[in-house]
Amino acid sequence: MDTFAEVRNHIMQSYALTIDEHFILSFDCPIEDSGRLQSIFLAELKTGDGRRVLRVETPVAPLADFDAEKCLRINQMQRVGYLAVGDLDSTPYIKMCENLPYAFLGEQELDYAIHHVARSADQMEQSLEHGKDLS
Repeated sequence: MDTFAEVRNHIMQSYALTIDEHFILSFDCPIEDSGRLQSIFLAELKTGDGRRVLRVETPVAPLADFDAEKCLRINQMQRVGYLAVGDLDSTPYIKMCENLPYAFLGEQELDYAIHHVARSADQMEQSLEHGKDLS
């Protein structure tokens, strides 16, 4: 895949979009065998040297529910994805993210990243929020 339009077309084959803007998409990704959903956001970003990357991200839990050491230990164990902080309705949230360079982006890689990020975030969310499905 070379463009965000190609990403959009691929995602629309599998998911109903909740946000469909020029360079931002959102949809709910079902977590296999759980009945739970994880909100996924896709956005095209440019690096400092002008290369385009696709960011996959999902909210995990309010930042107040995490401590910095726990976040850094989780980041160290992650093989796909990393934790970051972003605002959701003016509340700081921990989010799970992955950046995929378009130069290496294919349908299988995108699908793998989406499902891995969603599953990892949902597991953290369940642990931190005592089983609640926040996102």
